[in-house]
Amino acid sequence: MRFIWKKVLRLILIALATTVITFLMVEILPGDIAYIIGGQGTTQEDIQAIRKDLGHDRNVLVRYFIWLGNLLRGDFGISYLTQEPVLNTILERLPVTLELLVISQFMALLLALPCGIISAYCNGTSLDRIISIGGFATLSIPGFVMALVTIYLFAIQLKWLPATGYTPISYGIWSCVKSFILPALSIALIEWVVLMRVLRSDMINTLQQNFILMARAKGLPPWKVLLHHAFRPSSFTLVTLLGLQIGRLIGGAVIIETIFALPGIGRLLVSSIYSRDVMVIQGCILAVTVGYVLINSIVDIIYHILDPRIRTEPSNAG
Repeated sequence: MRFIWKKVLRLILIALATTVITFLMVEILPGDIAYIIGGQGTTQEDIQAIRKDLGHDRNVLVRYFIWLGNLLRGDFGISYLTQEPVLNTILERLPVTLELLVISQFMALLLALPCGIISAYCNGTSLDRIISIGGFATLSIPGFVMALVTIYLFAIQLKWLPATGYTPISYGIWSCVKSFILPALSIALIEWVVLMRVLRSDMINTLQQNFILMARAKGLPPWKVLLHHAFRPSSFTLVTLLGLQIGRLIGGAVIIETIFALPGIGRLLVSSIYSRDVMVIQGCILAVTVGYVLINSIVDIIYHILDPRIRTEPSNAG
């Protein structure tokens, strides 16, 4: 319970700090939401009336605390442009982003785990160098270029997968997954390299430990030494990095969502910034922040499971 309360307190503090900074940053952006709502030909009197109706005639900190008070009552506000509840808009977009990041990280792990283990076991050999060169080659390609390459190969040339668009899961699981394969692959082909290099480095160090020499001396097969004895103590940094990547991708896959026309949180956030829809921006930032902190808290729990040595005992002091 002490561990959980510390995580909850950290989540609250980070969320508050993030929303305050976001509110202030949106305030200094050029443009005025009143002109966007009013459209062309709107008089200054109409603009002032729109500003007053939105509450933009008040100080920015006053508006922030009004928004915070509504949030504590479960009210995320109403979008200035669509007049729809912000919470409903986010809940509609969030599953798309979650599906994208889960599938992309699953693909990244499918590449990173075997390549990292093989590269560590074959350290210094030609196979190790080939895997490293291939990894750095894909890492050097920008995300939008990787997306265009996958579209050209798998959608235009081979015609295996759809180039763009999103199919809800209600139309069938396979149809939904097909719409995510190319965008997820575009992310995975870049993300797997870092995971692979971290796992390779940690496994090389682990394979030099005395307990690995003992396992080999017992005559255990190499695959059992690698998977049963070496992989688990080598996965701590991998788990941390994976959590950071997943948290970052909650709102960071903007380019991929735009190229593949996926209606996710990242795309919603960018469009809201362009239109200065403050209520939607704050809701998206809050969702991304909470997701990021929660995922990293889960990583901490997984750490406790993987390595009992870091489990903390309750303090007797105080």
